[in-house]
Amino acid sequence: MSTAAALAEEFESHRPRMFGLAYRILGSAQEAEDAVQDAYLRWNGTRREDIAQPAAWLAKTVTNLCLTRLTTARARREQYVGTWLPEPVITSGGTLGPLDSAEQRDAVSMALLVLLERLTPRERAVYVLREAFAYSHREIAGVLDASEAGCRQLYRRAARAVTDARPRFAPGHELRQRFVESFIAAAREGDVVGLEKILARDVTWWGDGGGKVAAAVTPILGRDNVLRFLVRIKANFGAAEISFAEVNGAPALVMRVAGHLTAVASFEGGDGRVTGVRSVVNPDKLAFVERQLAAA
Repeated sequence: MSTAAALAEEFESHRPRMFGLAYRILGSAQEAEDAVQDAYLRWNGTRREDIAQPAAWLAKTVTNLCLTRLTTARARREQYVGTWLPEPVITSGGTLGPLDSAEQRDAVSMALLVLLERLTPRERAVYVLREAFAYSHREIAGVLDASEAGCRQLYRRAARAVTDARPRFAPGHELRQRFVESFIAAAREGDVVGLEKILARDVTWWGDGGGKVAAAVTPILGRDNVLRFLVRIKANFGAAEISFAEVNGAPALVMRVAGHLTAVASFEGGDGRVTGVRSVVNPDKLAFVERQLAAA
């Protein structure tokens, strides 16, 4: 095997982990792929003897590429039409790494990725490296070229911000599955009474159409308002092929119309009822999941 082929093969062995890191920092599968590809170009242009520890070198390179992208992404997201949500990713095939524990699944949940948007880019990078990849503060300092004490402070701020904003109780995997099953059954039948039973009084519906397709521009607050919205769009359910998939570590609704992916919806809950639905309908943000489904 040539040296170039060996280097490419070695990089590919790290690609899944680097994609998982980039996605958690950026909240975008497409941007994560671009960041990892940029890292490959740098890897390919660096002398092998200058890379003492490939995994550490790649983690540092990808993290800093993501920080640059995140800074510009923030400006774009401020101009985004309607609610911005992370790009969904099907995780049952290990795309984001092992998700065996509740903590691992929660670390890639749509709800957490939305919370991470509140952090500064460096806080987010520190939080992801610490929580999702178990980096020590010394290792994080090496990645960011910062002091260990400074990284500890960034992590404390990030962890406090996330903890303060999180709901006190999160539903388990089986309960989320029941949410999705009950919602699909009621929505298909136009069963308003059935939907009312599973929706919490203070439920919130977030829709991300990005100005590309029709979606709620602002969050829909409260059970009555969400029910009225669902009644208006119930015809969409009748014409759709609806299935389940594990998305961002939890059961989710996947909707296709005429063979094309049109929506991915994730559910949150508490006290046995649905408290939040995050529905991504922006076709640009569904492209990665569409590719995953096509390859399955």
